[in-house]
Amino acid sequence: MTDHRAQVDQLLADYRRSREQLASVHRELASISESATSDDGLVTATVGARGMLTGLVIADEAYEKYRPAELAAQIVKLTGGATVKALTGASEVLAPALPSGTDPQALLLGTADLGAQDIAADDVPDDEDESFDDRSWLDDADWPRAR
Repeated sequence: MTDHRAQVDQLLADYRRSREQLASVHRELASISESATSDDGLVTATVGARGMLTGLVIADEAYEKYRPAELAAQIVKLTGGATVKALTGASEVLAPALPSGTDPQALLLGTADLGAQDIAADDVPDDEDESFDDRSWLDDADWPRAR
């Protein structure tokens, strides 16, 4: 009986270590924050570990310098740059906790179990411009006619 008890104790100890490691990884991931600032210093975008925008600072002068579309493009560009840095940091945090051969960035991007053929876009025709305004969703043949 004591041999089984020792095995159970070992399993529980392993579980507790794994749980603490996971908690530590979560804390580290939650603390990741990366920023990118425009060359002129007027716009700064900050993102979290998975690239979600968590902060945006736009100086008043940016509204005078940039047209709306240019400002939007600047924000998108800076957010992308900060995301690359954040994903790199998050990958470094995750790598030791993952099984060998697991790509931490693919895991963060949600593509860890997908192959190239799964990620490629399907050849689905683009029907966005098709209008359904003049079409009936009801088939008249299904309804009894009034007499």
